[in-house]
Amino acid sequence: MATSKAREDIKNDLNTLKEDLKVGAREEAARLKAKAAQAEARLREKAAEADARIRERTEVLREQARDYYDQARVRSREYYDDAAERFDEAQRYVTERVQERPIQSTAIALGVGVVLGLLLAGRRR
Repeated sequence: MATSKAREDIKNDLNTLKEDLKVGAREEAARLKAKAAQAEARLREKAAEADARIRERTEVLREQARDYYDQARVRSREYYDDAAERFDEAQRYVTERVQERPIQSTAIALGVGVVLGLLLAGRRR
């Protein structure tokens, strides 16, 4: 009888231990879930902060790009206007010289045409 009582006591102790382990495991799982939730919240917060910084930086870069584009557009317009003015001046100069000396201009144009024709024909051979 003593052995069966000892067995019964050991069995009860094991069941108690088993229940204690289950409770401990549930408590530990709950504690780990809480820590995981805290870590997830911190990660989400950090991700939101990083996203905000990236958006701010993107906006700054976008503004810089717009400024550079506007400056380039203004400069290119200035260069275009300058080149157009110089082209008009050159065209007026050539027109005046041709009108002053039409025969000489025609002879020069004919000579340039012959030289170019010979150069282009020489390349084909």
